[in-house]
Amino acid sequence: MIERYLEINPEVKAALDENKPVVALESTIISHGMPYPRNVETALNVEKIIRENGAIPATIAILKGKLKVGLTEEEIEYLGKAQEKVIKTSRRDIPFIVANKLDGATTVASTMIIAALAGIKVFATGGIGGVHRGAETSFDISADLQELAQTNIAVVCAGAKSILDIGLTLEYLETMGVPVIGYGTEEMPAFYTRRSGFGVDYRIDSPEELAATIKTKWDLGLKGGVVVANPIPEEHEIDYDLINNAIEDALAEADARGIKGKESTPFLLAKVKDITKGDSLEANIKLVYNNARLGANLAVELSKLK
Repeated sequence: MIERYLEINPEVKAALDENKPVVALESTIISHGMPYPRNVETALNVEKIIRENGAIPATIAILKGKLKVGLTEEEIEYLGKAQEKVIKTSRRDIPFIVANKLDGATTVASTMIIAALAGIKVFATGGIGGVHRGAETSFDISADLQELAQTNIAVVCAGAKSILDIGLTLEYLETMGVPVIGYGTEEMPAFYTRRSGFGVDYRIDSPEELAATIKTKWDLGLKGGVVVANPIPEEHEIDYDLINNAIEDALAEADARGIKGKESTPFLLAKVKDITKGDSLEANIKLVYNNARLGANLAVELSKLK
């Protein structure tokens, strides 16, 4: 039944059939995360980095109602140019977009769902969603967290986006039994910066140990994902105080303009980019590249384990 909706790129399908390493990639970062043509350039570079590190990239989106696993260069170009005309797609949106044969750019949650349907175990992204600041009154909590609680995917990210309440995000993940592993760090990174003031559950320093831990979790039948928190490289991080001041200003403007729900993240990221004079965009690109490398290394090591 799933096959009628799912379309796996032949290269990706062959790799999965032969137990070769594959890394899933989201498409919201292409359509909603960056301006054209930097979005397309970044997406293609991410795929190149994954190949250079021994794995096959599988960028995921919904095109004309098909769950596409492994986009062509032309399809990535289309998403990059279409931008906000493509629907930002989370779990709740998938059936509507598929049934109506529409185009959807996948978030962390929906990328996890489609990657799992295809049999992919590793997903590299920028940062996960989480509990928004002020969630005690707004109840604004990303669907990414619930997906991490139930879908067996290792998500390599630069932590939670800085615009979120990172403390509450970690509390939510703990409640749902989702391990947060710091790769080479004992502190939860906060997207643009390596610092957050919050610790991770465990620190792991090699892809081999990471792969063994993740495989053990799933072998034991412990359902759900793993957050692999990979800090942005030091030379590319933004000053902790600068980024937090920029976020506070952006949050105040979002509140004044009544921007909420799934529109809040792209608005806040765009405002932070303006406030930091573009530095946040450059940092975003560098951290995604860094996550792609680790994602590929992890997928390679997982493919070696029986």
